[in-house]
Amino acid sequence: MTAIRKLDPVLVNKIAAGEVIERPASVVKELVENALDAGGTRIDVVLEAGGTNLIRVTDNGHGIARDDLPLAVAPHATSKIRSDDDLFNIRSLGFRGEALASIASVSHLRLTSRPEGQLEAYELQLEGEPDRGSPNSQTSDDRSPEPRACAAPIGTTVEIRHLFYNVPARRKFLRQPQTECSHVTEQIARLALAHPQVAFTLSHNGRSLRNLPSTTDRRTRIADFYGAELAECLLDIRREERGLTIDALIAPPAQSKASTKWQYIFLNGRYITDRRLGYAVREAFRGLVEHDRFPVVFIFLTTDPHEFDVNVHPTKIEVRWRDAGLVQSQVLAALRETLLSHDLTPALNFQKSDAPQQSRQTDVDAQQRARQALADYLKRVDPTQARLGFQPPPFPTKNLRPTIAGVMNTPTAGKQTGNNIGKNPVSSFAKEQSPESGLDNGYSDEATVDFKESPNDFPGSQASNLMSQPTSVMQVHNTYLVAQTDNGVIIIDQHALHERILYERFRERILAGPLESQGLLLPEAIEVSSTHAEVAEQHKPLLKTLGIELSPFGPTSLAVQSFPSLLHNVEIKTFVSDLLDKLVESDGESEETLIHAALDMMACKAAVKAGDPLTTEEIYALLEQRHLTDRSSNCPHGRPTTLELTTKDLERQFKRI
Repeated sequence: MTAIRKLDPVLVNKIAAGEVIERPASVVKELVENALDAGGTRIDVVLEAGGTNLIRVTDNGHGIARDDLPLAVAPHATSKIRSDDDLFNIRSLGFRGEALASIASVSHLRLTSRPEGQLEAYELQLEGEPDRGSPNSQTSDDRSPEPRACAAPIGTTVEIRHLFYNVPARRKFLRQPQTECSHVTEQIARLALAHPQVAFTLSHNGRSLRNLPSTTDRRTRIADFYGAELAECLLDIRREERGLTIDALIAPPAQSKASTKWQYIFLNGRYITDRRLGYAVREAFRGLVEHDRFPVVFIFLTTDPHEFDVNVHPTKIEVRWRDAGLVQSQVLAALRETLLSHDLTPALNFQKSDAPQQSRQTDVDAQQRARQALADYLKRVDPTQARLGFQPPPFPTKNLRPTIAGVMNTPTAGKQTGNNIGKNPVSSFAKEQSPESGLDNGYSDEATVDFKESPNDFPGSQASNLMSQPTSVMQVHNTYLVAQTDNGVIIIDQHALHERILYERFRERILAGPLESQGLLLPEAIEVSSTHAEVAEQHKPLLKTLGIELSPFGPTSLAVQSFPSLLHNVEIKTFVSDLLDKLVESDGESEETLIHAALDMMACKAAVKAGDPLTTEEIYALLEQRHLTDRSSNCPHGRPTTLELTTKDLERQFKRI
């Protein structure tokens, strides 16, 4: 058996470097964090060949005294920790005391510094350590450089050349210079977003990449990196609870991206990754973004250092919370409240998107279909005809299809219950267009509703609700509702909107208890596999909550004994089969996630479809519910329900401005 022996200090430093220094971006992170801890208000970063040939970080901070320069590059030496109590009260970014020593062991390092009040600067130069066995090999005892006097401004400059020159195994895994430079840029973004009061510059091969002046506004710093258009649409969040302060800027769902790279979470000025907080972001935007899209968020958390531990990973990017549940719940609540309090209807954008074509194809197709439907209608309507409309219908719920009548009978729908459900708050409509009018039947002859009453004609608080609705509506291609508003025109996807309305109503009811179910006179039998039968038995309480009761019916069949009464227009066998498929695929998911998935399916199956003609009453019911439903701007799957075309957009398209 090989004898145990103590490792050479040089080898120890190289091992430490392997834990902390993965690539040039890791070096930049460590050096910039030290510059920030030193109180620098301006930090300049210079790269050559992606940082493999040169990394130079210069700051105007406090500087390092001459006698402290050798200690700065010594292992386990730091000015930021005095006792073990300090490990649980970390208020600095860099504190391990290993960064410079580790970097020096795998590069040529030159450290120059001048504190305020010192007339001259001093520099320290280290040449790293070659591989053992090399003719130039020397022991660590030979490395005792002395600082030399030089000229330099107040502050510190750390210059790293030939990174990993003596660790070829590590160097060969580095990517192309441009790729490594992009990783450095991302590190600078994380640090600059967390510290907008500090000015940053970044150059690569003599070309300036970033020049960020200091600012007190985080939104301005975000605009420096991601453009003014994104920065202007961000929603502000401020929340304080039990010692935790949450400041955040989040983009509306329409600005979602194809990856999570646009999600930034900071804790006391440090960029972190946290699984629980990532879950909170996903849950807050559930149903507002599509499943393959990700929201844009910038979250800045501030709390006492005793409430978390950053000494979990060498890179200090992960944290351990004293009360992780509190932090998660507070972030989730702050995001949800903000999203619910804002109108998230996206504008109909005629400009070309800079996002990848594939990732934006769904939105583009929807916009094109809506625009084409509106254009086709305008081509076919005789401009000399009178406005199309209807006489005031009694608005009984029996004229509505069941799923629309169901939401109108919900107590939360328009705050109407009991006898006043059948009363139409709109006292009159324009007259219905007669068949002799010549209107092409390709457009619904039930599709124009006119709301022109004065506020005094509306009972109680409904005046404000209805007057905020469109003043006229038409259905085109039996798919879209095109409505005139005070600001222009909105185009509504009838299926997507109805799906969101149903989802919210189902969710409200299931929070109050199991959904109402209807026993079937003749149970429906469905063929299932053994896996599906096991899943049905395993999730029996969940199915009961959804109003579904299944029982064994032979070796390969299940019988549907009861079904949700809200879904009386849904094909039972198909829905139950699809639901069991979803439960099999979602094995291991939480019950909450499974319920959300089931409600998604229920809403989608029960909602009106594209191509379904709607009556006047149904159109009115959907529009009324749009203003009374949370998150009505998106369907449960995240697709937009409504697009807005403002008057200015129209004037721009017709060259009026």
